[in-house]
Amino acid sequence: MKPEAGRKNEPNLERKLPSLDTPLTARKRRLIPRFNMSPDLFGRVSEAFARFMGTPTFLVGMTIFCAVWLAWNTLLPESLQFDPRALNFTLLTLILSLQASYAAPLLLLAQNRQDDRDRVQSDHDRRNAERNHATTDFITREIAALRIAMGDMATRDFVRGELRDLVEEDGELERALRDSMTRMMEQVRAEVRDEIRQELRALQAGGPVTEAAEANAESAGEAAK
Repeated sequence: MKPEAGRKNEPNLERKLPSLDTPLTARKRRLIPRFNMSPDLFGRVSEAFARFMGTPTFLVGMTIFCAVWLAWNTLLPESLQFDPRALNFTLLTLILSLQASYAAPLLLLAQNRQDDRDRVQSDHDRRNAERNHATTDFITREIAALRIAMGDMATRDFVRGELRDLVEEDGELERALRDSMTRMMEQVRAEVRDEIRQELRALQAGGPVTEAAEANAESAGEAAK
């Protein structure tokens, strides 16, 4: 009977034990609740405190506070004094010591956060410098490649020189054409003059004037004009 009872209880044990892939349930509540504060929020508060401690307002306010405290516990009657001079201002000393004990860690925390920001900023600047250097190298290589490619191409000065040469050649051709036309005109005039002279000699000799002679005379007159 006992082994059978044990076998009946085995499924209950398997049900009670969770498997490895089953998440654990919420833990029991603690007697003292855990104080969860955002590290970033605490860091901002410490930095604000550190900045305030480094201002003239804090120094002037702290000086006035200490002066009023000392005057109150020194000049007023003993019945109104809460930190008498006879005890060497123990409460004021405790307050200042407590402030110093909290101010030092807060200042260190603010300094650490500032160092972290400086480190991140320096890393960012270094990456930007590397990126700018790589971009500059790429642009330099591209410019060098363009210069090499432009070496075999016609530059602006080369094109200007070629156009200037063509203009000079055109001027020379124009002058040569003008000279040739002038020589041809001179030859035509000379021939016309010779024919006119021959006709005039024939007239003086008493011969008839031909139609060709009249036409030559008219053409010679127009050429002379």
